[in-house]
Formats: sequence, C-alpha cells, structure tokens
Amino acid sequence: MGNFFKQIFANLIGTLLGLMLFTSVITTGLVILIFAFTISQSTKLVVKNNSVLVFNLSMKITESKPNNNQLLRKIIYNDNEPRMPLRSILTSIDKASKDNKIVAIYINGSIAKGANEVGFATLKEIRQALKKFRSSGKQVIAYGVNWGEKEYYLSSVANKILLNPLGKVEINGFDSQPIFLAGALQKYGVGVQVLRMGKFKGAVEALILEKLSPENRQQTQKLLNDMWGEWLTTVGNSRKISPQNLQLIADNQGILLADKAKNYGFVDQVAYFDEVVKDLKKITNSKKNEKTFTQITLDKYSNLTHGISHATKNSKNKIAVVYAEGEIVDGEGKYKQVGGDYFAKVFRKIRQCKDIKAVVLRINSPGGSATASEIIQREVHLTREVKPVVVSMGDVAASGGYWIAADANRIFAEAFTITGSIGVFGVSFNIKDLGNNNGITWDSVKTGNYADAETVSRPKSAEELKLYQRSINQIYSFFLNKVAKGRNLPLEEVGKIAQGRVWSGIVAKEIGLVDEIGGLNAAITYAVKQAKLGNNWIIQEYPQVDSLKEWLFSKAAQETTKTLGIRDKSLQIQNPIMAEFQKLHREVAIWQGMNDPKGVYARLLFNILIK
Repeated sequence: MGNFFKQIFANLIGTLLGLMLFTSVITTGLVILIFAFTISQSTKLVVKNNSVLVFNLSMKITESKPNNNQLLRKIIYNDNEPRMPLRSILTSIDKASKDNKIVAIYINGSIAKGANEVGFATLKEIRQALKKFRSSGKQVIAYGVNWGEKEYYLSSVANKILLNPLGKVEINGFDSQPIFLAGALQKYGVGVQVLRMGKFKGAVEALILEKLSPENRQQTQKLLNDMWGEWLTTVGNSRKISPQNLQLIADNQGILLADKAKNYGFVDQVAYFDEVVKDLKKITNSKKNEKTFTQITLDKYSNLTHGISHATKNSKNKIAVVYAEGEIVDGEGKYKQVGGDYFAKVFRKIRQCKDIKAVVLRINSPGGSATASEIIQREVHLTREVKPVVVSMGDVAASGGYWIAADANRIFAEAFTITGSIGVFGVSFNIKDLGNNNGITWDSVKTGNYADAETVSRPKSAEELKLYQRSINQIYSFFLNKVAKGRNLPLEEVGKIAQGRVWSGIVAKEIGLVDEIGGLNAAITYAVKQAKLGNNWIIQEYPQVDSLKEWLFSKAAQETTKTLGIRDKSLQIQNPIMAEFQKLHREVAIWQGMNDPKGVYARLLFNILIK
C-alpha cells in the first residue's frame, strides 16, 4: 500500500512539473510572438511623393484603440484585417489634407463591410473630414461594386465616383425590423411581468407584444424620417439631385444597376478595377510598367501621424477622451461594456490628475443599469466642478447613455445620433408554467410577506407589483430631475420630451437635449477652448490599455484563453436567414448584461438596426 501511494505521489509531482514546464514554454513563446509582432509593426514607413491615401471600406471602424485580447488574437491568427479608431481616421485625413506628398484619397468600396457595421453618425464624421480634405484642393475618388445607403452616403462626397459594370447602388430608404419574443416566451411557458414609466418606452415591447405599439411605431417612424431626410439632403447636395427626385427613385427603382446609376447621376463612370488603377496611376505620375499606383493605406499612414496636428507633442496639458461604449452594467464590466464601478474610478483618477485640463466623454451606448448610470453620472458631476466635461454622442446615446451625459458642460451629437429615451423599466420573469408543464412544482416557507418576492417560480402578486412600480416611479422622477437640472430646463418641459421617447440628434438639439450638432473633433475643440489651452495640449485616452507585463499576468489573459478558438465571423455572414438568427441572438444576449441590483433599467432595449 505504501508503494502504491508513493507511485501516486510521484505521478502527481511529475504531472505538476510537466504542467509548469508546458506553461513556461507557452508563456515564453507568447512573449517571443508579441516581441516579433511589435518589431514587425515598427518597421520604418515612408510616404512617397505623389501618394494616394487608400481608405478601404472593408476596414473595421472602432471607437477606442484595440485592447490586448484583440492584439493577442491578431498575433496568433496572423489576422491582418485592418481596424482603426474613429479619432485616428479623422486625424489622419486631416493630416493628409496638409501633407504635400498626398495628392488624393481613394475610397475603395469593393468590400464595404466595415462601413456597414457602424452607424450613420460615425459615417457623417468621416464624411465631414473627407469633405474638408476635398476643400483643400485635393481629389477624392471612390470605387464600388455593391453600394448600400451607408457606403454610398460616405462615398458621395467624392469628386469622382466609379462603379463596376455589374455593380449596383441601393437607394430604397431606411427600415427597422425589431424582433418580438412574446409568442416564443408564451409557447415555452415563460411568464413576463413588465413595469415601466414613459408611454414611448418601447424597450420591453419585444417581450410582451407581437408587433409595434402605436406609440413605438410613431417614434420609430419619426426617427427614420429624420435620418432619411438628412441622407436625402446630404447626398442630394453632393450629387446635385433634388431630395424629391431621390425619393421618387427610392420609391420606384430601389436598386440601380450600373448604367441606370450613371444615367441618374449617382456615379460618374462605369469601370472595372483595372481601369480605376490606370486613372490613379496617372494622378500619381506612376510609370506604365509599374504594377499599381503610388499609395499608402490609411492605417499605415496613421502610424506615421500620431496625435492631432495642432497639438504639442510633449505638452503636459492633457485632454482626456473617455470612451463609454456598450451597455451600462453594474460592477466593473467587461470589454465593450460600461461598468459603473470601473468608469467611476476612471473619472476619479481624471479628476485628481492636475495635468488633465478637460474631459471629453464619448458615448456610444444604449444605456442599461439605472444604478450604474447614476454612479457614473455622479462622478461626471463632481468632475465638472473641477474641470470642463464635454460629451460627444456617437451612433447612439440613449436612456442610461443620456443619463450619464445630462450633467456635462456641453453636449455634441450628430444629426444621425439616436438619443433621448428618457424612461425606465423593470421586467420580472417566471417559469411557473414551464416547470409545471414538465412536472416541476415549488413550495415556500418564509418569515416575511416579501421574503420570496424575487422568486422565478411564480408571477409577482399585485402587492409586489405595486412595490416595484413605486420604485420605478421614484427612479423615473429622479431621472427627470437629473435631466432638468443638468440641461437647465423646466421639469414640466422635460416631462413632455421624456416618456421614453427616442429622438434623432437634429431634433434633440431643437428640444434642448443637445447643444450642438458636431462630432468628436468638434467636442475636443470646444473642450480645448473651455480649458484655454491654445495649441499646447495632447490627448490621453481612457480606458487605457495595460502594459504587456500587466496584461500577461492579469485576469485578462485568463479571459483570452477562453476565447482563443473563436473567430469573429458572425458579421461576415451575408445570408439573410442567418442574419435574422444573429439579430435574435443579439436580442437574447442583451439580458446577460442586465444586472442592476434593483432590477431597474434605463435602456434602449431593442436593437435599432437601420438599413
């Protein structure tokens, strides 16, 4: 028996040593991979004379810089798919307009996946930068194969638009098709009880209805009309086509093949890719025997042009840009979540840093936990008392996303921004019927009337619902007062424009929820002026990416190992049936992040997918 335990112990020690050696080898290999990747990325880049800056619309456009999880995946999978933060794109285009070596920008829309993944508010910021580049006297040339309204909206700013002979341009208007889960929940015996404040708060309708309510249909139609009107005006001005004629084309044509697109004035030339290259070689004075034109991609050019051109590189004066992207959740949160506790720490750190003179809070969030929103809003308020806080709204800044914005010194939004939705709701699920239908029952023993109020084994009683409704009412009133005070509006007026109603950025400005129509750079410029920094400042972005050493030995590494085998293919699927399943998956996934301790949410629950 003694020998048996000795053998077991020896095997255990051997296994542990083997695991330690294996871990050491893996870690060493990982460090070598990262080191090699870093060296390869730092290779000296040079912009040649008469270069064209290539903007591939296949590039993934992000809000903030890639985190370490993305970096590791890029290394291991040799993933060369370009991705750039919005601010880097804007900065690079601005630099290029003043760079004598750059003669033109080429928008390559052969594959336009990247532009299709972001909202119109983001695209408008880029379009404005391209328009400014064009006004410097340089050319913008765009080429595409299959343009949807998003890609064409961006490309319509070009001096010259070319389309493949078998290509098409989609001009058929915007639509939004929310998914409703009420029938499925009922079928499987899942009960739903909803409490809300705001007659337009359509966030919970997906759980209790089978189609849009009249109020939700009204606000969605208004939102789409506002955004479509902006699209018609902008594209029409660029292509010299009246909005009325554009609407007629949308209603009677829908999709324009190459010849018709040219006849109607949407494109200037029908051409193959090699013919586009030939034209670009002329612009860059490239020799006929050269394979292609003189060029540099936008992401590579960005590596040469860090910072903003009018900022001082080594200045001690800093403008903090804080990216609040994703749903707002209680606690620390994960990647692409706005964790209440985590962002509170970020703002406390910023407030205490004397070198940071002003803050730009960039919001791209549908909201979420009311508790987490209030935790962040309090820190924003305290920071504003010390230094200017300016909000820049992205594609969406609604519900909790508006809650955290309301107390800023000034709020910027694009005309296409989805905002407002000032309302709250609570949802209670129960699986009584599901359990009973499968032979499962529950019983209860308690010492207080409400001791089992959180159970999912039965619906809430009328008394329990009154208790929760009182909490909903109080939080809604709290939200209204926050907005009234932060926006310096009468409480009665806020009550009228709240009710959970969603607004476009252009209408939000008219009713006082937004101060100015403008993008991220406009917000940064305003913050600089408020802080009286002149040209002596630099940007510091948050959340900050950990150093390599911190990351290798942090929890982030553990999270990464769980997801190494997963490739982000979902957004590449074009099959319309699979797209509906993906939409359903996104709807269901929302609930995983809903962790407010009170069960009360200020969130734009349904995914407004405008296409």
